[in-house]
Amino acid sequence: MTESIVVENVTKSFTMRYHRTLKQMAVARVRGHEISNSFKALDDISFTVQQGEAIGLMGLNGSGKSTLLKLINGVMRPDEGSVLTRGRIAGLIATGAGFHPQLTGRENIYLNAAILGMSEAETRRKYDSIVDFADVGRFLDTPVAAYSSGMSSRLGFAIAIHVESHIFLADEVLAVGDRPFKRKCMARMQEIRDEGRTLFYVSHAPGSVRKMCDRVIVLEQGRVGFDGGVDEGIKFLKYDAGAEDDEPNDDDLGADI
Repeated sequence: MTESIVVENVTKSFTMRYHRTLKQMAVARVRGHEISNSFKALDDISFTVQQGEAIGLMGLNGSGKSTLLKLINGVMRPDEGSVLTRGRIAGLIATGAGFHPQLTGRENIYLNAAILGMSEAETRRKYDSIVDFADVGRFLDTPVAAYSSGMSSRLGFAIAIHVESHIFLADEVLAVGDRPFKRKCMARMQEIRDEGRTLFYVSHAPGSVRKMCDRVIVLEQGRVGFDGGVDEGIKFLKYDAGAEDDEPNDDDLGADI
């Protein structure tokens, strides 16, 4: 099989600063207080993903999941190690990422699509389908600064799924939005998986991971704590079965929405 993503000995660190101004920093230094602190969001992690695999990336908040997706997407670079990917990457790694708040939803479709690598002609061809999927109604001609997080997520996901890609990244895409939209997203991601694209899906919901993925990687404080089967990964996290209650059931996923 062809390797789609290769992460090798990757470390990524960030610095937290406790004071905003030079005056505050100077006073803190005089008083002997800490002014900053560095931490490793990712600490020497390695794994390989084959083309067509559907990976569930799981872990507690602050474990490094979003940082890892940003490295795979090329938004960030690792401090140490390497991240290699094959083919075009698309997906939603942050609600509203790439949107200009003062532009309308209609205008941001073209802007965001261009950022994701779509030509203007391709965007025009897929425009009606994008608008239909997002279903933001009369707010399409409203500046996205007035959008709720759910509306921004709808529009961002609608654009991302229309990008022809080899790798699709989804960071908590089902965390916002109403139940019908969640079902529609799940159904579309199943289509993406069935097309043979590599799916990298971040979620806290065991139910959706079981439906979507055939492998789970669990991050613990920036390190790979588990890499293997879906059920084993969920058991490793000790997630309660109740965490699945908010997810669409199998019948919902088969519905024509």
